[in-house]
Amino acid sequence: MKAFILAAGAGTRLRPLTFECPKPMIPLLNKPVMEHTINNLKKHNIESVVMNLHTLPEMITDYFGDGKKFGMDINYSMEETLLGTAGGLKKCKKFFDSTFVVMSGDGLSNIDLTAAVAFHKKKKALATMVLKRIETKFPYGITLTDRFNRIVNFIEKPSWGSFFSDTVNTGIYIFEPEIFKYISDGFYDFGKDLWPKLLRLKKPIYAYLMNEYWTDIGNIEEYKQGMKDALFGKISVKINGKKLKNAETVADTDCKIDKTVKFIGKSVIGKNCKIGKNVVIDNGTVIGDNVKIQDDVIIKDSIIWSNTVIGKKAKLCSSIIGVNVPGKLSVYNGLLFNIK
Repeated sequence: MKAFILAAGAGTRLRPLTFECPKPMIPLLNKPVMEHTINNLKKHNIESVVMNLHTLPEMITDYFGDGKKFGMDINYSMEETLLGTAGGLKKCKKFFDSTFVVMSGDGLSNIDLTAAVAFHKKKKALATMVLKRIETKFPYGITLTDRFNRIVNFIEKPSWGSFFSDTVNTGIYIFEPEIFKYISDGFYDFGKDLWPKLLRLKKPIYAYLMNEYWTDIGNIEEYKQGMKDALFGKISVKINGKKLKNAETVADTDCKIDKTVKFIGKSVIGKNCKIGKNVVIDNGTVIGDNVKIQDDVIIKDSIIWSNTVIGKKAKLCSSIIGVNVPGKLSVYNGLLFNIK
C-alpha cells in the first residue's frame, strides 16, 4: 500500500521556527516530526510514499533522500505554486492505483493504520476521514456522523461559537483511486472543497474514530505540548533504539558532560553536546545536536535546537531556542531566533 504525505506548507503559525526550517522538519526528540510519521507508516506495511514540497524543499530531500535508510521508497512532487491539500494530491494521481492513505507531515500520531484501513474496506467507502475525540475545543474541522459512522455534516475550522461536536478531523484520510474524479484541477482543498462536495453528492464517505495519540504540531503551543507528550510517554517514541524510562535523562554517548552537571527528572541530550560546570538540566528539557552549554547555566522545561551556544549563567525556563543561535538575534512571538 502507498501513502501521500502533505509536506508543502509554509508553517506560518510556527514562526520564527519555520523561517529556516520547513514545518515537517521541526525536531521532535531530535528527529523531524515527519520521520515519526514515516516510522508509523512502515510499521503498518506502507513502504512507498510521495511527498508534495514547496517551502525549503532541499532540507527535506537532503534528509530523507530516496528513503532507503528509513526502509521506505520516498518520492517527491515539487509545487512551484501551492496547489492546496487536495490539489497537491491530484498532481500525484498516477502514483496511486489502489487504496491509499493521506497523512500530514506535521501531524504526530501512533494511529493503528491497519485497523483504520480495515474499517474503510469493510464499509466499502470511497473516502474515510479519521477523527479524534478531544476535550478542549480547538479550531479544527468538526465532523458529525450517523450511527453507521457515515459522515452527515462537516464544517472546516468553524468559529468558536459554532462547535457542536467533540470529534475533530485529524487530517488523516483513506481514499480509493476513484477520488480523483472529484478533485478539480488547480488549487483545491480537502476541508473547504472536497469533503463538502462528497457530502453534497451523497458519496459513501465514512468516519473512523481513532483511540490512539494524535496532535497537530501546527503552532508553538501545540509543538511544545507534542514534545512533552513524546518525552513523558503519551506517545511511544524511541531514543537511540529504546523507550525512555521514568525520571531518566538520555544523552548520546559522544557528549562531553562535566561531572558537576545535575540532571533532574526526564530530559534528552543530542549528539556531540558539551555541557560545562555546575549546569542544571531540569525536567522536560530537550537539547539538540552540537549544542554547547557553558558554566553555571540553569535550563528547565525548554527546547534547544542544534548548533546553539548557551552562555555562562544563562537561565532558561519554558523556552524554545531555534537553530544556530547565537548570531544576530531577534524576538518574534516571544521566541528567540537567529537572523542570518
